[in-house]
Amino acid sequence: MLPAAVFLLFFLTYPLGLGVWLGFTDTRIGRAGEFIGLENYQSLMGDSLFWLVVFNTILYTVAASILKFGLGLWLALLLNENMPFKAFFRAVVLLPWVVPTVLSAIAFWWIFDSQYSIISWALIKMGLISAPINFLGDVANARASVIAANVWRGIPFVAISLLAGLQTISPSLHEAATLDGATNWQRFRYITLPMLSPIIAVVMTFSVLFTFTDFQLIYVLTRGGPLNSTHLMATLSFQRAIPGGSLGEGAAIAVAMIPFLLGAILFSYFGLQRRKWQQGGAD
Repeated sequence: MLPAAVFLLFFLTYPLGLGVWLGFTDTRIGRAGEFIGLENYQSLMGDSLFWLVVFNTILYTVAASILKFGLGLWLALLLNENMPFKAFFRAVVLLPWVVPTVLSAIAFWWIFDSQYSIISWALIKMGLISAPINFLGDVANARASVIAANVWRGIPFVAISLLAGLQTISPSLHEAATLDGATNWQRFRYITLPMLSPIIAVVMTFSVLFTFTDFQLIYVLTRGGPLNSTHLMATLSFQRAIPGGSLGEGAAIAVAMIPFLLGAILFSYFGLQRRKWQQGGAD
């Protein structure tokens, strides 16, 4: 285990420790900082932009995670059925996950273009709208657009993971329930969902972590605009630390993300330890 331990030490533990330390200093690019205690965090507590970004991040994470779970579960159930060209469709579903994030973001940037959007063009041709939609220039539209892009990219991970879980459920359970007169909904509620509960917990934990720390998609599409409506904690941390030069403040914002991420991890960890919860019952 020594090679793995050395790898984790240098590429995970050291950067994490350095980031935490920088959060307690006034380090700037080109100048060594001094220890200032909690001043960076106290400054963030009174920063209205920081709290707007926290709201944006939570909204982005909750909305995208719920949509990815709902659509991913529906897609997994569909792909689990006997259907023609099933292997082909399973491979196609993985494409959004395989394509590099920056390339996906550039494609969505073109799709959401204020003048040449393919969506606006199609809606105008159908007579549903009279002018192009300002997807990335309006606050509400921009938030919805980046969430839609994240959902498109994240659905394959959820769908394929849940599909793997569905493959482990014995068909005899559904056959026995059908013979007892159970409906499709009853079989899903009392067999499929309880058996999938541990996998759902793990998959959604990773989904929340990936979404909460998203950077590339937002940075390419909007750079946090308009009016900081799509700024996330990751993008604000980068903006303050690199273009802004304040490494200490940027590190403090990054460290402030840890409690949210730990909350998601602990929810999954303790949930997986409860046998009743794993079996779909109350605990």
